[in-house]
Amino acid sequence: MKRKISNHLLSLKEKKLIREIKEKTITLNENNITRTKAYLDFYQQYPEIHWTFLAHMVSRNTGWNMSDLKGSLLSWLLEEKQRQSFFDFLERGNWLIFQDAYPQLLLYENTKKSGTSFFHLLPYFNASHFMEVIWEYFLNSSRSDVLTNALIINEQNYIQSRLLEKSTYKKQTIFTVEFQLQDLLSMNQLIFPYIEHGETKLIGDTLHFFESLPNRILFGKKLYKILYGKSFDQTKKWAMTTAHTGSRKDFWPQLFNDRNETSPFAKFQSTIDKCELIAGAPRLFSPKLNQACPSVNQAKTEIRDWYRNWRIVYELTDYDGGVKEDIKKDYCETLDKLELAILAKQAFS
Repeated sequence: MKRKISNHLLSLKEKKLIREIKEKTITLNENNITRTKAYLDFYQQYPEIHWTFLAHMVSRNTGWNMSDLKGSLLSWLLEEKQRQSFFDFLERGNWLIFQDAYPQLLLYENTKKSGTSFFHLLPYFNASHFMEVIWEYFLNSSRSDVLTNALIINEQNYIQSRLLEKSTYKKQTIFTVEFQLQDLLSMNQLIFPYIEHGETKLIGDTLHFFESLPNRILFGKKLYKILYGKSFDQTKKWAMTTAHTGSRKDFWPQLFNDRNETSPFAKFQSTIDKCELIAGAPRLFSPKLNQACPSVNQAKTEIRDWYRNWRIVYELTDYDGGVKEDIKKDYCETLDKLELAILAKQAFS
């Protein structure tokens, strides 16, 4: 359902602001690298908007997943067409969320600077009516937790119809054996790294049943709790001092390299054991995104508002379950499973 834009008579200042926000959003929505940096830059200016730091860290993970498609392991496991379909899926989702959320952030920035709310302009960016209500509430309450949960709910609903329910992505990505294999191998891990005493630490969690909207919303809330938990300061320090390139070398240079150390004619051999390189083995190839994946021009998305039922406000509560946090062992086991799957495939080739 399309939303009707009110007949509010725009001033010249408002028209100029709308144009500038649209232009800036298009510029910074070029690729995963620009989006990820934009989230962090905004967070540094407005740390009360917790969602922007969460979005930054999640977007880093999206970039690493994109890079994996050109890296050591998935290049052996998946065909080129499959890897391209997965990349298109990840890139589209990353693009959609940014083009919806970033104008909202810029309206907040202008509201803070002027002392006057600009959120009546949200319809001109096709934002959900749900977020108009939430942003006005936030201005009065300063409840960062409510705003974060609302943005998690909003963005997951936003991509549900525009990405997850699109027949093209269903056929080429979501319901393929290879996509379901990610769940089986626990590849859908979302990690927040930091360095402690020179050692890479990983916190986060694993998402199962990605296609489920309620699952993704709950997972987002869980990640929020983990990120803003006991390791927050260390993770924040790592993010502030480590530029995002898309390569997993960013957080684990002992295990990954952005240059391929393996001969292109060599057969695949195991290189790691319990997250340690086997003696003499090359590091896993994890290329920088700007070298491996060119920027993509995205088609415009349809104008519709997902918000239908006011009872969605009952979902604004925080995740109140337990969290495991330390995910390094799980991530290491995933790498072991991937190598085993490649060896099994190679044996039958």
